[in-house]
Amino acid sequence: MLHTLDDQALTAWNEADEQRRVRPRRIASSGRVAVGAASTNGGALAVGATGQYIKNTDNENTVMIPPVDATRPPASPAEENRVYAKVAWRLIPFLFLCYVAAYLDRVNVGFAKLQMLDDLRFSSTVYGLGAGIFFIGYVLFEVPSNIILHRVGARRWIARIMITWGMIAGLMMFVQTPMQFYVLRLLLGIAEAGFIPGVLLYLTYWFPPARRGRIVALFLAAIPVSSIIGGPLSGWILEAFSGVWGLRGWQWLFVIETIPSLVLGVMVLYFLDDRVADARWLSDAEKQLVTSRLAQESSGADEISGLADALRSGRVWLLGVAYFSFATSIYVTSFWLPTLIRTRGVSDPMHIGLLTALPYIVGMVAMYAVNEHADRTRERRWHAAVPCFLAGAGLMLSALPGTHLLFGMFALTLATAGACSALAAFWSLPGAFLTGAAAAAGIALINSLGNIAGFVSTSVIGRMSDIFGSTAPGLYLFGALVLVGAALVLLVPAKLVNR
Repeated sequence: MLHTLDDQALTAWNEADEQRRVRPRRIASSGRVAVGAASTNGGALAVGATGQYIKNTDNENTVMIPPVDATRPPASPAEENRVYAKVAWRLIPFLFLCYVAAYLDRVNVGFAKLQMLDDLRFSSTVYGLGAGIFFIGYVLFEVPSNIILHRVGARRWIARIMITWGMIAGLMMFVQTPMQFYVLRLLLGIAEAGFIPGVLLYLTYWFPPARRGRIVALFLAAIPVSSIIGGPLSGWILEAFSGVWGLRGWQWLFVIETIPSLVLGVMVLYFLDDRVADARWLSDAEKQLVTSRLAQESSGADEISGLADALRSGRVWLLGVAYFSFATSIYVTSFWLPTLIRTRGVSDPMHIGLLTALPYIVGMVAMYAVNEHADRTRERRWHAAVPCFLAGAGLMLSALPGTHLLFGMFALTLATAGACSALAAFWSLPGAFLTGAAAAAGIALINSLGNIAGFVSTSVIGRMSDIFGSTAPGLYLFGALVLVGAALVLLVPAKLVNR
């Protein structure tokens, strides 16, 4: 809700709360300032009655907020849907493409493995450790990266992330030794750190909690789409480019799939706006609607806004441990799905790529359907927990010995669809009670714990495969861990997140 203060009341409000991270400062002499419950960047929202400049002391940016038109009637549901559709069409397709590029650069090593291990004589343990060490760099720099994004703005920081990771991903073509493999994977994780939590934080600046589930699902659908596209594309590159200019197919794979990241990274500088107030493609009335909806849906919630409070919050750590538990299903399918399909008797890289796409097609449909239903019913926990249970069951079923390719694909599809649906539903939980700097740090911390799961799952399965000669023990282990994650999600209070 927005409240209007005269000069005397504004002075009293400022003096009474010196601890506020963001305070309005009237530049123009209009005599009145409107103050809201929350801003698009997590602080207090100050809206000038005549559109004054407001100093945001949280990140030292001066922004222009449109004037509040007290004579304007409330927006109708149709008008509100139109405005949010406009915002979604502006932001989501572009961010979606950025994530497709990011995910391809992260997981294409799973396809490169099909040739790379034989060419370089790497063991499964070397591959698993190299695939997993990416997450060490990611975890170490994720929270600092998100805090920097919160302060300097998404446009410049996301561009920096994409350009640097693109350059490093291309250098993977020169790998010859395990140490080179480890170093470049570590640097790739450092470069990409903060991208996912940064975008998730950025979306909270534009969409209120009631709309966030579908929006996050659309963005995270880049995971299955990147695999739908990347599987056949990677298989084709491995076959078609092997031997061209004296390079192996896996080397061309790293070169070709890094180009979109570099191009999109430059485009970010010209396409993204740091906040609603900077969006020249929205009218003043549309900006007012977006900011007021964020304020209204945030007011009265049991929120955490301080950086230190987020890092001390038991709720944040609970979600972090839950995410660690079920994120293993995401990384097991991302990095080991081509290998798991090959163990079913499929040897042609192109055929493996096509079969890899099938679980992700189902996952993409399930992801949107589950989260659309979650937004409509405003129920969050069970929409995250049930897909977790299915993902865990799918992983364990895929490990059963002597099963036919058809049954194996069913189990892997169940695991992949469950993991994708749970991922999008899960990320609507922290945004329900974290705002401002707490959202920047809390989302990054939760994602960091999940990325530790990426390191643990990929490296442990690689090691267990070498020891037991099969991926089955690792699949049983991490399938059970996913079930634990589902149970932990249900420990989050329903009244806290069902919004």
